[in-house]
Amino acid sequence: MTAHVLCVGGEDHSLRIPFLLALRERGFRVSAAGSGDAAPFAQAGLAYFPFRFDRFVNPFADWTAIGTLSKLLRELRPELVQSFDTKPNLLVPLAARNARGVRVVRTINGLGWIYSSRSLKALALAPVYRGLHKLASRSTTATLFQNRDDMKFFERHRLLGKSAKGLIPGSGIDVEKFERARLAGSSRAELRQALGLGTREVVLTVTRLTRQKGIPTLLEAAALVHEARPGVRFLLVGPRQSEGPLAISQAEIDRHAAYVTALGPRSDIPALLRLADVFAFPTEYREGVPRALLEAALAGLPIVTTRMPGCSDVIEDGWSGYLVPPRSPRHLAERIIDTLRRRQEAAAMGARAAQWVRQEFGLKLTVKRYAEVYEELLAFPAQESASGNESLNLASIQRAAAQLSALASDRVERDDREGDGFRVLGTP
Repeated sequence: MTAHVLCVGGEDHSLRIPFLLALRERGFRVSAAGSGDAAPFAQAGLAYFPFRFDRFVNPFADWTAIGTLSKLLRELRPELVQSFDTKPNLLVPLAARNARGVRVVRTINGLGWIYSSRSLKALALAPVYRGLHKLASRSTTATLFQNRDDMKFFERHRLLGKSAKGLIPGSGIDVEKFERARLAGSSRAELRQALGLGTREVVLTVTRLTRQKGIPTLLEAAALVHEARPGVRFLLVGPRQSEGPLAISQAEIDRHAAYVTALGPRSDIPALLRLADVFAFPTEYREGVPRALLEAALAGLPIVTTRMPGCSDVIEDGWSGYLVPPRSPRHLAERIIDTLRRRQEAAAMGARAAQWVRQEFGLKLTVKRYAEVYEELLAFPAQESASGNESLNLASIQRAAAQLSALASDRVERDDREGDGFRVLGTP
């Protein structure tokens, strides 16, 4: 009998459609539930079940969402439910507490706003977050991580309960599809003309325009770059108005209008990456592995980003890009200027980043790793599949562990000083 996998996510869940289709090709029956638009799932031929939850703090909405998910699990009776994103990773295990025969796998793709913000509200909510994860772990079969820092955090705070654990880098990027989209989009010259850029140097950022994503830092850095290289233009791509109280204001952007343009959300990101000279990703957010960073690396763009979890899993400082401290406009500006001045060196770093993403973050490899996790969990009765805080014995991910650990020891000696590096399913 074909195992049914229900994948639950948030409003951007449609970005995982290639992942879901690839899982289906490996023999799983796949459906999805999320808070976003149903149309992309219908077009892909995937069963989709919409539900609502509030991305921000809203206990009533969360309780309602748990009830909706609990009913959905009783009706669908999937053998395995996979959750992504901060809220679903808490809601799904809580909804599955009384669902028999369901194995819950949650993927921690970043620690989110609570562990990114310095606000008093975030500090107050941090213990609540940890308590909820401890509660959620009681009905979780396996917890997967996209970066080593988050795994260490969960281990240090004992948030795993008896669930198995492991690392699968990123959500997977469809390299072939990305390349086709780049070639099908407008040319570099056409985009530059349409945006009125002429021959100006371009620094591109693709992210939600929020404070946690480092946009205020980027704007300050842009002002410093403008002083040194007045011809540089900064392009900001991503939503702002939908980001609630964390959004940067239009007035803040307008103060830098001479050298900064906010384009809003765009559907032609692969093509836009072709017109840039540098990709800046100033996040202060506890990312999993940022998709925007993977796409920029895959495009071979020189990258300047922050020393935040997830970013440092993609970029090796000085080898495949630059890592700078978060919330430091001066360091960000200096590295952007260095990258623009040293074109040959920057191109070599971009090529190394592209090679690394192709090697370790490709969709096919990621789906293979997930499929092997699912197959191993399905080999045991649901109530026994998380018996003990153990790692799953998966040969392919053991090989990934060796490769990633080798990279960690080569790139930054600090990993050795901090203790264990990458721990992946099946690795002691």
